[in-house]
Amino acid sequence: MRIEDFLFEVAEVLLYPVLIAALLAILIVLVELGALAGEAYRRRGRGVERLEFGIAHVKAYLGVGDTQSALTTIRTLGYNKSMQEALEALIMQRGLPDSEDRIAKRLAEYDYRSLKRLERTRILVRMGPALGLMGTLIPLSPALAALADGDVQRLTDDLRVAFSVTVAGLLVGMIAFAVSLVRDRLYAQDFSDVEYVAAALDELPTPPAVHASQPHAAATGVTG
Repeated sequence: MRIEDFLFEVAEVLLYPVLIAALLAILIVLVELGALAGEAYRRRGRGVERLEFGIAHVKAYLGVGDTQSALTTIRTLGYNKSMQEALEALIMQRGLPDSEDRIAKRLAEYDYRSLKRLERTRILVRMGPALGLMGTLIPLSPALAALADGDVQRLTDDLRVAFSVTVAGLLVGMIAFAVSLVRDRLYAQDFSDVEYVAAALDELPTPPAVHASQPHAAATGVTG
């Protein structure tokens, strides 16, 4: 078998996997678009005034030693589970040995989780057009063969598939790019809010270090 024939067979085998992948990409990007709408809705009314109001209440609770109420209040400043856990860590890690490093690590982990969330649509920004291009080029070979044989129906069907996959791939890339841009801004704002809360709580007197016989109680503030 010639190399050209082998590559032709490989391309033929890839046609249906590419079509299925393009359909899955459309479904995924539509789900991500709906998820973005939900994320934006949860952040309605956000602002510095709301953030400072919550911080004032957290400080007041911590000032009288009411850690549980402070945790409940600080959770309301988070817009998702990862952000809430990072905010809780600002309270739970205070007073522990190397608390500054512990808090910095929790903030870094929160930032990494945000980047991981962004990867879903960032991948689709490139993958969508790539699938569209593959889905365009693969059917062109049999379409040209059908043209040479005078099979107009086969030529028409192959060209319809090629152009349809092109449109689908470009649509996936466009939506994924828009979702990624908006999410990048939202998550940057979230991280800025967490840093602002951390700076505000850093002004409070550091509570006494937790006794070594209570490691479990000190570590229950953050998961993952």
